[in-house]
Amino acid sequence: MAASSASTSLISNPSLNLKQRNLPLAINITSQLSLNSKISLSPSISLLSSRPSLRLTAATQKRFTVSASVDAKPTILVAEKLGEAGLELLKKFANVDCSYNLSPEELCTKISLCDALIVRSGTKVSREVFESSRGRLKVVGRAGVGIDNVDLAAATEHGCLVVNAPTANTVAAAEHGIALLTAMARNIAQADASVKAGEWKRNKYVGVSLVGKTLAVLGFGKVGSEVARRAKGLGMHVISHDPYAPADRARAIGVELVSFEEAIAKADFISLHMPLTPATSKMLNDETFAKMKKGVRIVNVARGGVIDEDALVRALDSGIVAQAALDVFTQEPPPKDSKLVLHERVTVTPHLGASTVEAQEGVAIEIAEAVVGALKGELAATAVNAPMVPAEVLSELKPFVELGEKLGRLAIQLVAGGSGVKSVKVGYGTSRAPDDLDTRVLRAMITKGLIEPISSTFVNLVNADFIAKQRGLRITEERVLLDGSPESPLEYIQVQIANVESKFASAISDSGEIRLEGKVKDGIPHLTKVGSFEVDVSLEGSIILCRQVDQPGMIGKVGSILGEENVNVSFMSVGRLAPRTHAVMAIGVDDQPSNQVLKKIGDIPAIEEFVFLKL
Repeated sequence: MAASSASTSLISNPSLNLKQRNLPLAINITSQLSLNSKISLSPSISLLSSRPSLRLTAATQKRFTVSASVDAKPTILVAEKLGEAGLELLKKFANVDCSYNLSPEELCTKISLCDALIVRSGTKVSREVFESSRGRLKVVGRAGVGIDNVDLAAATEHGCLVVNAPTANTVAAAEHGIALLTAMARNIAQADASVKAGEWKRNKYVGVSLVGKTLAVLGFGKVGSEVARRAKGLGMHVISHDPYAPADRARAIGVELVSFEEAIAKADFISLHMPLTPATSKMLNDETFAKMKKGVRIVNVARGGVIDEDALVRALDSGIVAQAALDVFTQEPPPKDSKLVLHERVTVTPHLGASTVEAQEGVAIEIAEAVVGALKGELAATAVNAPMVPAEVLSELKPFVELGEKLGRLAIQLVAGGSGVKSVKVGYGTSRAPDDLDTRVLRAMITKGLIEPISSTFVNLVNADFIAKQRGLRITEERVLLDGSPESPLEYIQVQIANVESKFASAISDSGEIRLEGKVKDGIPHLTKVGSFEVDVSLEGSIILCRQVDQPGMIGKVGSILGEENVNVSFMSVGRLAPRTHAVMAIGVDDQPSNQVLKKIGDIPAIEEFVFLKL
């Protein structure tokens, strides 16, 4: 007999503070999980020690001990210009070395004497930097949002926390987006250049009004929502697409959440505010431009790679896109002969989104507070990686950690429509007592799987609940107590998403939620239930789910189509409610099938619906 005990996540129960639990708080989940822990944290030791970690000979040990006791302050290297307010905060806590324009060799030489490093986007913090620190470097602070210039895997391997400053430049970026929007609509840059060239061509630079026009905001996060507020003030009708934006939050400022296809089809203006991820790379391309209203105008203050720049040039030349205003590019700075930059109907700026005096000071304060807090051993909400858990805990939970993330990734890919994900319920089937199973790591990985595929946010044990709460995502947990041996920590993990539409109707359970369930078999995560259908497919590679009429020959037909296109099938399972009614076929594939292959599968008469899910 199974008994159920529900518990709410830290989102709604702040009394379950991580620091009060006195447990080792460390796991790397932004890169491959490793069992080789560099440090072993006891409850009495802070997350990050600011004490240098050096190999000392007997001759130097005494001298080092004396000097260390005289000057116990940590040393922070500031490698790029930082606002004065941030520097003042740092100087109150540590010795601050401001050394700008260091070569890679000079940085590697200096870093062995530093406990923390602060950079902007111009300094590469490579694996060599972490190796040169000899274990002393405890924190890297990125004064800004992106962390492309920091080797996260190397940082985690060397026990170094990486923090960023993601909020201080929100208003500046939104204001720049609106500035580009209005400048583009009224041809400000082109008219300015014309007058300065001695011309007076009023008829050539007739613009368009913003009042009554439809603006599609793609990405309704911090910057996107601020752009929407300002656009509403200009009299625009604002719609938005963002899988995670709560509909009530959008409605509160008069914004309608719609699907991606509806957004680009209705828009007179499109403003981009999504992160650059594999899912958003070249999201605006020849295919999507063809679906847009002729004469659409596009603003991008997000990331250059979300637009196929060659396709944008073609869309401009054909008249599908009337104008574009761009602050970011795939390659920065762009080539001097870039057709896009030189196009007469394109307004460009050199990545100025965060470049205001106020934003720079705000970023300096935010990153200074994060670095100082991390050196004190405090949990940082802006951490983009984290130290590792003790090896014995990770060893036991590792396959379930992987299962949790993959279930989250599959579940979010099944969500359709523009209503947003608000509530996720996670169920754990276990024979262990509640105090013998800490689910924070599992919940963090499920949150990671739900959020990272459509976001640039890095989710880890430190920030998982914070990120979920910030996005209006409520995660509740339920433990189902099972009879049996507690030798294995879990029998199954179940993920349910309520109040959403599904791209695959068969994933909806009898109670109306998207429901997936998985188990670990021989150390490998398996998908074992989709909606009400029992399946059994290894979660390796990617998955095709098909609902079909239960009849002979279906496995052969689908397998033949995949085989003809050289798509290797790793696993295949069929679950049905009753013979000769309906069944769900789950197919594991090593490669991503082409659209043509998927269409062939969908054209089989007995196939009623199908979906491709990428792991």
